[in-house]
Amino acid sequence: MNEPEIQTSEERERLYTGPRGTAVKILNRVERSDAYLDRLVESELRSQDMNELDKGLMSEIVTGTIRWRAKLDWVLTGFFHGNFTKAETNIRNALRVALYQILFLDRVPHSAAVNETVEFIKRLRGQKVADLVNAVLRNILRNLENIRYPDSNENRIQHLAVVESHPQWMVQRWVDRFGLDEARQLLSANNRRPDLTLRVNRLKIDFNYFLSKLESHQIQFTRSAFLDFFVRVKHMTGIGGSEMYRQGFFVVQDESAGLAVQLLDPQPGERVLDLCAAPGGKTTMIGELMKNLGEILAVDRYETRLHLVKSACQRLGIANVHTMAADAAELSTAPGDRVLVDAPCSGLGVLAKKPDAKWRREPEDIPTLVNVQHAILTNAAALVRPGGVLVYSTCTTEPEENLELIREFLASHSEFLIEPADRFVNPQLVHPEGYVETFPHRHGMDGAFAMRLKKSA
Repeated sequence: MNEPEIQTSEERERLYTGPRGTAVKILNRVERSDAYLDRLVESELRSQDMNELDKGLMSEIVTGTIRWRAKLDWVLTGFFHGNFTKAETNIRNALRVALYQILFLDRVPHSAAVNETVEFIKRLRGQKVADLVNAVLRNILRNLENIRYPDSNENRIQHLAVVESHPQWMVQRWVDRFGLDEARQLLSANNRRPDLTLRVNRLKIDFNYFLSKLESHQIQFTRSAFLDFFVRVKHMTGIGGSEMYRQGFFVVQDESAGLAVQLLDPQPGERVLDLCAAPGGKTTMIGELMKNLGEILAVDRYETRLHLVKSACQRLGIANVHTMAADAAELSTAPGDRVLVDAPCSGLGVLAKKPDAKWRREPEDIPTLVNVQHAILTNAAALVRPGGVLVYSTCTTEPEENLELIREFLASHSEFLIEPADRFVNPQLVHPEGYVETFPHRHGMDGAFAMRLKKSA
């Protein structure tokens, strides 16, 4: 099954239609480039080529296929004629899309999943290849009850890596740290479809009135158990195009992200530095808590990413933010009363929302990122006024990027002391040593870390 003859871009686009064809197109792009899954899906959701039902199916298929890729590939390798890993990209991803529907989507008939895939391959590669794909999928259907996964008694790491669809190095790391049972719970939590969490923008709408609007739209919700003004919803189809979104009544933001800002506790009239600001979720929450009084300097390395911050501020009515494109590790500016370092990190706490990150990350990324984090934190320390506050946060669960980094920092910065997080944040989310630490399997939110440090006057 060699790569097909080159077609024009118009011809290729016509082949990738409907929810399944679009899913294959996105999976191809994720595999062949550095494109991020969430941005590719978002782009297709804005398209007019599919109705809302098809867009929902496309999003479910493409996200689920990446989430469960290791499990799908294990099964396909066992049934494929030849080396599945070396098959043409289109065929590999078309088979993954079909198998995901067969194994995980009860509402899609097996026949539909198979027939749509076979027709897609037929349009793309002709009848002969389509017949081969059909044979593979029909064989799987006949043997669904007999599929065998790696034996946990022979190799528990490989078993978990396949059955819970995570890279082996990640599984090994978490089994070593948490033990087998809790590691399995974490892996399982990463594979659940995440709820959508909204932060209500009280600058624009009363919280209770917002809840009544959700009810009037028949959107089921639950209030956050940990943060006021955060709401969980199961689904809001086309949320980015809704009138409530356009009017700036809410932001899509995980509770874990709100905790770092709660810990910062910004006050009206202060000068606040947000050193790794894009895409702007924390920046806008800081502005809301400051009631647009005072000044926020939002810093990011790339001007293009600061456009996201500016557009978020505009939509939400945040008027006290200035932006600056700069390297946070080298930034020189007037000191702030409060400084937030939401550091670039491995992102291993947000795999439920960004499953493609599982397959992008390598173990050697962590020490590389620690060097970056340390440089930013060291520079940030100099930008805190005497008596001011520094909050360091990440969306990862890994100790090297979190507590170990802070301990190393404090060893050479005696002017900073830890302020216990339970003064600012729900104590259920605070470690006995005084920092915020959340895990998907323990708290039902993204994995994150945040610590508040006070600089001596």
